[in-house]
Amino acid sequence: MTEILQGSAEWKALRCGKVTASRVADIVARTKTGPAASRANYLAQLIAERLTGTPAETYTNAAMQHGVDTEPEARAAYEFYQGATVEQVAFVPHPKIDQAGASPDGLVAGDGLVEIKCPNTATHLETLLGQAVPAKYVDQMQFQMACTGRKWCDFVSYDPRMPEYMRLFVKRVPRDDKRIDFLETEIASFLLEMAVKLSELNSLYGEKEAA
Repeated sequence: MTEILQGSAEWKALRCGKVTASRVADIVARTKTGPAASRANYLAQLIAERLTGTPAETYTNAAMQHGVDTEPEARAAYEFYQGATVEQVAFVPHPKIDQAGASPDGLVAGDGLVEIKCPNTATHLETLLGQAVPAKYVDQMQFQMACTGRKWCDFVSYDPRMPEYMRLFVKRVPRDDKRIDFLETEIASFLLEMAVKLSELNSLYGEKEAA
């Protein structure tokens, strides 16, 4: 679909100031008293990106770098397991919501996606034992399906340090239109709030500059 590589400067520019699937969980996170702090933090980040035109700086530790470095091997293992080729993509805009989109790890066949994680061994073991997709990734995958129109997404956890028969975990998540409707409503509300705050800032400080 595109020759832009995920993680590149061009890719970061495509996503700048936009809601992305990997952060949807921050938008919908709730505490007993209301929205979680992650929502306000993400809102501030996107407002700053819109005003400066510069993507927020990202912190990368050793575990995160391991995930980046191992992903090609994980993708190849999944392709062999699935008997299919994964088509890599950069950024897929949401078909109805402006300023929102997703960067799935790949398109599979005609109807599917794949989301690849290469975590530390303890996390991989937890996934193997639980036989389930970690909850924090489910909304990310659902919004990816909303953006791409796909019907399912395979969650992959991969750890090359494990014995060969325990390295690859694959769990298919079907499209959930009810959940997608909820996410789309929440994201639209979030973007409206951002637009209001941007308008307030421009009104307040634009007037001061004019004066």
